[in-house]
Amino acid sequence: MSKSASNIADKNIVDRSRTRRNKAVFDAVKSTRERLQYGGVGTVAFECEMLQMHIAETLYGATIMPLFILLATGIGVYITRDIEIVGWTLLALSGHALALIFARKAQKQTITPANVNRWVSTFLAVQIIIGLIWALFAGYPMGAKDAALPMFYKGATLLIALSITAMSNFMLRRAILMTFLPVLMALGINAATSQDPMAIGMALMFFMAMLFCHYITRRLHNSSIKLLSFQSEKDDLIAELEVAKSMSDEARRRAEEANLAKSRFLASMSHELRTPLNAILGFSEVMASEILGPLNNPLYKEYSGDIHRSGQHLLDLINEILDLSRIEAGRYELQEDAVSLLEIAEDCVGMIQLRARGKNIRIVQQFERSLPSVWADEKALRQVILNLLSNAVKFTPQGGEISIKAGWTARGGQYVSIKDNGPGIPEEEIPVVLSAFGQGSIAIKSAEQGTGLGLPIVQAILSKHDGQFVLKSKLREGTETIAILPAKRILQTVPAVEDVQAVQPRKRSFA
Repeated sequence: MSKSASNIADKNIVDRSRTRRNKAVFDAVKSTRERLQYGGVGTVAFECEMLQMHIAETLYGATIMPLFILLATGIGVYITRDIEIVGWTLLALSGHALALIFARKAQKQTITPANVNRWVSTFLAVQIIIGLIWALFAGYPMGAKDAALPMFYKGATLLIALSITAMSNFMLRRAILMTFLPVLMALGINAATSQDPMAIGMALMFFMAMLFCHYITRRLHNSSIKLLSFQSEKDDLIAELEVAKSMSDEARRRAEEANLAKSRFLASMSHELRTPLNAILGFSEVMASEILGPLNNPLYKEYSGDIHRSGQHLLDLINEILDLSRIEAGRYELQEDAVSLLEIAEDCVGMIQLRARGKNIRIVQQFERSLPSVWADEKALRQVILNLLSNAVKFTPQGGEISIKAGWTARGGQYVSIKDNGPGIPEEEIPVVLSAFGQGSIAIKSAEQGTGLGLPIVQAILSKHDGQFVLKSKLREGTETIAILPAKRILQTVPAVEDVQAVQPRKRSFA
């Protein structure tokens, strides 16, 4: 039975399946954070995206390298007067066309973790072919009147080709090394065989330039991976927030439905319970008062009084539950008006005086006179002060004393303080006493009749007035409760305007 009751929708405000529904999102966020934290560069998931970006960049800049090759060929023919360079140009353009063909083919297919390594190997193989073509250029002997001019032309062409390749292929790892290692080997062989200082210098300079470009492209590649990691984490967090928001909206909707059901239940129970309770209270009071005639058995009169007191306690409990439920549901509306806090306190003392005399308790009043009116709900303030006074009388021993004060606060507001010399409340029990249906150990041991709703209602009413409730207590010394209204609730009195003699109009003279 308990198992089925725990699964009722009205009782489960928050969906219990939230953990299961969020597990996939949580795992995605966790894996992304691990990749970012531990530097998971080169993971298959990100390699797919990097390869797609490389393909797009290759197709977008398809004309850059061919134009440079044609320009370099024209300059080379002009310098060396060697038409055979055109043959190398056709070979270089063919290698670049091969790269474009594979890029177009890969674009039409879907890059997946299953085929990403195959495509990376294909593009690197194409880069090796292009590198061999550039190695032919590096090892091609060029003649001219000035021997230094072809060397300068060759070195400048190779450095520009290295730069263009580095910027257009940094998303493909090891592309620089695969492309220009053959070129470096050709330059090294040429320098070793010729023993020419210029050839040796060009080989060393190209080696340093290639290392620098490799370092730059590697940094750019890692930065792109990290940007993808940030993007992935952001997308996962957005998904998690969307799931959390949808769950929050669902929980709010269910809470509103549960709150509406509670309000309907309380309204129905209020009517269903109050009607028979009023009859019980009325008949028991008639019997206890012997209005219709004496009761032959004294026990009947005592039982009638017990029935009346128990019924009154139950009615008070119902009223307090309804008040607290209306406050919690936000349906407790204040009927505000200009009222005197001093007069309300005096009326409440008069109402509680009879109960205090029954326990021989003295109530000392210390009121500051000439307190201005406050803008508040008179019925609500009366309920606050009566609750606090009732608690004080309830827990003050025989022959004790209660002091009630009313006056100004340091910030310009007004307060009512009620202090007794009862048993007090242990400090650790104060949060319990302030919670709904909470009762301290003193109340439980003394078996004092109460609902445990008085102080929560006082707190809620003062909160509706933008006020404050303070509870101070010390064991075996007593308890002090303070209800504070803020300064903005005080109605300032405006002095009467004195009669001022009207200003006579000045007579104009036309003399």
